[in-house]
Amino acid sequence: MKNMLSNISSPKDIKRLNNKQLNILGSQIRSFLIDKLSRTGGHLASNLGVVELTLALHYCFDTPKDKIVWDVGHQSYVHKILTGRQEGFSNLRKCGGMSGFPKLQESKHDCFGTGHSSTSISAALGMATARDLQGKDNSVIAVIGDGSLTGGMAFEALNHAGRGNTNIIVILNDNEMSISQNVGGLSKYLNKIRTDKAYLDAKRGVEKSLKKIPVIGEPMYKGARRTKEGLRSMLVAGQFFEELGFTYIGPVDGHNIEELIQVLSQSKEMEGPIFIHVKTTKGKGYSFAEKEPEKYHGVSPFVPSTGTSVSNRTPATYSDAFGQSLINIAKKNSKILAITAAMPEGTGLSDFANIYPKRFIDVGIAEQHAVTFAAGLAVEGYRPVVAIYSSFLQRSYDQILHDVCIQNLPVIFAIDRSGIVGEDGPTHQGVFDLSYLSHMPNMTILAPKNYAELKYMLEYATCHPGPIAIRYPRGNEGKEVAMLNTNPIEYKKSEIIKEGKEVAIIAVGKMVEVALASAELLKKQGIQPYVINARFVKPMDIDSIRRISDNITHIVTLEDNMASGGYGECLSIKLKKTYDLNQLKVHNLAFPDEFIDHGLVDNIYAKYKLDKESVAKTVVDIVNSNK
Repeated sequence: MKNMLSNISSPKDIKRLNNKQLNILGSQIRSFLIDKLSRTGGHLASNLGVVELTLALHYCFDTPKDKIVWDVGHQSYVHKILTGRQEGFSNLRKCGGMSGFPKLQESKHDCFGTGHSSTSISAALGMATARDLQGKDNSVIAVIGDGSLTGGMAFEALNHAGRGNTNIIVILNDNEMSISQNVGGLSKYLNKIRTDKAYLDAKRGVEKSLKKIPVIGEPMYKGARRTKEGLRSMLVAGQFFEELGFTYIGPVDGHNIEELIQVLSQSKEMEGPIFIHVKTTKGKGYSFAEKEPEKYHGVSPFVPSTGTSVSNRTPATYSDAFGQSLINIAKKNSKILAITAAMPEGTGLSDFANIYPKRFIDVGIAEQHAVTFAAGLAVEGYRPVVAIYSSFLQRSYDQILHDVCIQNLPVIFAIDRSGIVGEDGPTHQGVFDLSYLSHMPNMTILAPKNYAELKYMLEYATCHPGPIAIRYPRGNEGKEVAMLNTNPIEYKKSEIIKEGKEVAIIAVGKMVEVALASAELLKKQGIQPYVINARFVKPMDIDSIRRISDNITHIVTLEDNMASGGYGECLSIKLKKTYDLNQLKVHNLAFPDEFIDHGLVDNIYAKYKLDKESVAKTVVDIVNSNK
């Protein structure tokens, strides 16, 4: 079979292909994705599911003039292939390599940067409105998944778009749940008629003619419209979207190139907001991904013939440890409830859901709702545990502040993926949670050094009288910290892991591992620092620092958070009230005031001098500055 993919360098190259050739190209794209992602890792199942849809979009529309906004954006790999970025897949999501999401700085064909869900319709409507204000005629398309459509922001945008006559196309990529079922062949027939150019021209002509009739013309037009809408409501299952003001088309077979091209081409001739319901299969064309799409949503390098990972990583993670600990706590406390926002597996709650189905609530992609929902449960005496990734919890800032903290409610926030997550880049790095939670009155924040400490922190949290957050990283505990003794949590108490002199390294959570490794390197140079596990980020254990203050002249704080508003900055402010900082100097090691790009986790820590070698060198420089 001829390698057609090698001849595709821009969307223009696919416009001369016929349907048969497009299908062949689609198969080659799937093989390309499986081959490349088996080496680099990345989002596999979602991209395999949108091959034909993406081909049809670029066949019918002309980017960058026409705008395609990909919700979340993890399904944009095919779009990147068709827009001249095939070579970029060799360094996908590596430092300095191609992003796994649409990125304005990467290509003129990426019209909007994404990473979080439910944003595409709002952005697309903004672009469409700007187009109208500028008197342009380009098309604007938002592609959103059925999961993302559960986000409140998506409904806000649908409501706004449906109230006006702005030309915008919203494509629902429905690859899991069926939002609506149309009535067989009649539905397809209606869709065909309603999108036919001759029908549309005739429809516009009738409307104009009726309105021109003196006195009775307008009432006749409105009556005809009501009759049409009444019949449509009975026959077309997209009534919800029709009621919002959209013209609904679908469901459309998302793997039928001919049908997709017909519908998309004809939708360009329609006026007002259009909603196209496309049914796809996640993982299409790769049997392992079709059978287990969740498992193959985001993959590490794997063996294509078997689908098995090539990683030797220990399967247990902080997420697993959290889930198991919560199960054990729930056995003894019937008031424990677990809440997640469409991430039961990612947050380690799948087993909890199976054991306690009535005490597990998945609210869908709706983080804001999850938090205020938990507040309502807490008011009634329950202990809700809200498990959400750090970067996604940002979306519920106001609800945490307004609905939980102001009322001082005992909601437990289990913040997964805190710190650097690596290849997903700036939209997913969890480096802001300490900053945006620390300034909230009534909030208590903890960070464990290992799995055992996470268990103790959860147990402590279930008895804490107010809001409390436990933040922990993606992946495994380090070997060094796994072997450390861990004691139950005492309020506002840190933990001195190593005694020392002259300098104290106070580390937060995962960074305890780096602090210990740095201390071993420093030992070889005759420097013996204190190594302190902060445990409590808020409130801080100032008393422990006071007890060792006579033995040290420097404090080095170490955290995987932004420096601005982080643990180190807050500690410096606290200590100013207690000590003369000319005598006791505080040095904050954290991430600078910039967004952290994608790359391997270890490479990112090294880049920002937060690896063990860099931290050790910093401490040496600090100590030598006193001599």
